[in-house]
Parts: sequence; C-alpha cells; structure tokens
Amino acid sequence: MNTFQFLKLLVQLALPPASLAIGLLLAGILALVGLRRLARVVVVLAIAELFLLSLPPVADALMATLEDKSRELAKAAPACCYDAIVVLGGGIGPALPPHIPDPYLTDAADRMWHAARLYRRGLAPRIIASGGGGGEMSEAAAMRDFLIDLGVPAEAIVLEGESLNTIENIRQVRALVKGGRIALVTSASHMPRAMRLARTAGLNAAAFPTDWVIAPGARPLWRNWVPTISGLSISSLALVEILANTFDRRGESLAP
Repeated sequence: MNTFQFLKLLVQLALPPASLAIGLLLAGILALVGLRRLARVVVVLAIAELFLLSLPPVADALMATLEDKSRELAKAAPACCYDAIVVLGGGIGPALPPHIPDPYLTDAADRMWHAARLYRRGLAPRIIASGGGGGEMSEAAAMRDFLIDLGVPAEAIVLEGESLNTIENIRQVRALVKGGRIALVTSASHMPRAMRLARTAGLNAAAFPTDWVIAPGARPLWRNWVPTISGLSISSLALVEILANTFDRRGESLAP
C-alpha cells in the first residue's frame, strides 16, 4: 500500500458509515472493560457525525467552499485558445470482463460531456484523456470510446493511461503538452485541488469545471432537516477534497 492509498483509507475510516461501525465497536470494547460512560460518549459522537453529515444544509455548506472557488477559477479562464483540452479521469469505469463487459458511467461523467462540447466549440484541436487502471482497459481508453460516441474524432483524442491519481495525472499531462496551454476539465469539487497541482507543476492551465452539485433554493425547505444518503455522499466527497487540499503535500514533488 502506497502513501496515497493509506491516506485515502484513513479518510474513509474517519467518515460514515465506517466511522459509525468503528465507533460502535470501540464503544462495545469500552463497555466490556467497565468504561460505560465513555462508551456512551463514543456512541453519541459517532451517531452525531452520521446525522450532521447527512443533513443537506451541512452538505451544501461543505461543497460550496469548493464550488465557489471553482466558479472564481472558471471566471478567470480565457475563452480561447488552447493547445489541448485535458479531461481528468473519474467519469467512467473501464470494462472488467467477464463481470462488467462494457465501460460504465459514474456520477462524474459530465467531465467527458463537457470536454466534448468544448472541443466542438473549437476551444482546442485535441483532447487528452488522462486516467489509468489496473485492468486490461485503462480509464483513458474507456473515455476515448465514450468521447467518440459523443462525436469527437478518434484522431483528436490523445490517451494518457498510466496515471492512478491526480498528482500522476498532472505529471503525465505535463510530459505530453511540454509547456502548451491547456483547458483543464474536471468536477467542480475537484477543480481547486487539480488547479493547485497544475500550478505547482508549472502548467499553463485554465479551469473549465463541470459536474456541479449545489443548486441553492432547488429543494423544499422542509427537506433541509431530513437526513439523506445523498447529503452524506456530498459531505463525504467534499471533506475528502478539503482534507486532501489542506493536508496532502505530496503534490509539492511536481514543482519543476
């Protein structure tokens, strides 16, 4: 297990539902050794974390810190002209035959759709699909198939199928563009970290975020106080990005 995987595991364990299971297990051990009051505190804290992170207003507040920054970055992006559109992996899962015979779209599939629209708009003459994978098909190859289905010519798509995380995405893209100007496409929640890494690497990059989550006023008021699975999912996604952007310093290795 490398450092990235270890940090990712720690974050997952610190968030529900894993944190609830760990909290209940720890409370059971504390109760068995006679520390019942402390056991009750642990149970209350674990349930409170699950409840709070499942509330839509909490999820909105956490995600807004990322999406507001992405809007600022997008507003600063010149309307033209770029050497390449770079779409980061995460929007599609590669085929894993025989169980998963075809590539499948994830919640972040807007990345590819947005890249295809930018290409048809004439923003850049090529798209770099960046994303690896451990199977027979890389994520970049799966992206190419979907981009072709969206009308992008195969000859306009460049594959970068070696990277397994955002730091590697940026490192491999830098080797491909060699100082060229790029339009970076990824989810709005991911864009602040991706742009920080791109700037650390010395890339001439501008932000073209997509896959927006927060729509203020779009839900009835009463739903703000009903815990939801989607609220928990949004909170967890936002916290992973916030923690990675704040504490993960591995990206400093990208500095030229």
